[in-house]
Amino acid sequence: MNPVVLEAHALLKSYGDRPALRGVELSIGAGEMVALLGPNGAGKSTLMQLLTGLFVPDAGSIEILGHDMRRAAPQALAGLGVVFQQIALDLDLSVRANLRFHADLHGLPRRLADERIAQGLAAVGLEAERDKPARALSGGNRRKVELVRAMLHRPRLLLMDEATVGLDPASRRQLMQAVVGLCRQSGVATLWTTHLVDEALQADRVLVLHRGQVLFDGTIPACLAHTGAGDLESAFLQLTGQAA
Repeated sequence: MNPVVLEAHALLKSYGDRPALRGVELSIGAGEMVALLGPNGAGKSTLMQLLTGLFVPDAGSIEILGHDMRRAAPQALAGLGVVFQQIALDLDLSVRANLRFHADLHGLPRRLADERIAQGLAAVGLEAERDKPARALSGGNRRKVELVRAMLHRPRLLLMDEATVGLDPASRRQLMQAVVGLCRQSGVATLWTTHLVDEALQADRVLVLHRGQVLFDGTIPACLAHTGAGDLESAFLQLTGQAA
């Protein structure tokens, strides 16, 4: 068993009288890639907001690297990297300036920051773009910059919040390959949220969320055996009551 990086217990969250999460349990180990798969409105965004500290759960607990989010939020969040669903770059700044700003927020010395920026951009094939304004990049390359930014402070947990929305198939594949590489080579634990079944195929585990509840948590072969389906898409539709 790999060391646990993220552990969430019995998470509850409601908006007024509408429950968004109902007793969600989640655990991710070092180097593990978990796909959080759910239709629109399943509660994926709410779960991400809780894991990033933007919202507080009504009940339940979240620990990142053993730090409780309620009692030690700065320590917990220090081990976290995030690529949000919406682009979060300053489009008028250069790629390098965007990355330096993030490094400054984490207190990285400039020399170390520039070394990591160079390494990160080279790893995703964007070293030659470092002085271009972010708005000059394609959507896929902007996402790669955000991935580099998310990893500058060397977090042990990476959250990818529907990060491929609006990308073409080639860009989606490249981003997925880059994240899988981080998991396999650097031991980064990753939670990849999506409603696209094909994006879950490379995950170590699949967690199916529907109407705020976890309907399945396990490997793809186990999911197929559990549902009797022939492929993950059929299993997902069956679990979420959309098979018809």
